[in-house]
Amino acid sequence: MSRRSRAVKRIKTPDPIYSSYLVSETISKIMLKGLRSKAESIVYGMIDLLGEKTKKSGIEVFTEAVNNIKPVMEVKSRRVGGANYQVPVEVRPERAQSLAIRWFITAARARKGKNMIERAAAEMLDAFNNTGAAIKKKDDTHKMAEANKAFAHFRY
Repeated sequence: MSRRSRAVKRIKTPDPIYSSYLVSETISKIMLKGLRSKAESIVYGMIDLLGEKTKKSGIEVFTEAVNNIKPVMEVKSRRVGGANYQVPVEVRPERAQSLAIRWFITAARARKGKNMIERAAAEMLDAFNNTGAAIKKKDDTHKMAEANKAFAHFRY
């Protein structure tokens, strides 16, 4: 990160089908080797599959699942007087969304299953029901922040 000035925020474009910034960011994060059309087919297929399995709107289930994964607190390493402390800090909304998508994709890729669409849909259903690997990652992050609450006075 530059020491001179703040980095300029790029303007994100929503995806063409759902007009959602969340879906657009998910497509960008799931994309490998520049294969955007493949990433789009995975995400859109996952949203359609979520809609079929839950009998609700797939995009609503997807949004709710991502909101369930978003962390509220995390720990950051702070060096104070020669010792490193894990200091709990609140997570900014943009970072919370980014972490949630990253954790969901990592959990979906680690799953056993036929193809990425089915694995991603299964992980999203688990997140919608507050279970699964991505929710476990969020809970572990919150537990770490809770355990290090004593060092909160080192925040800044």
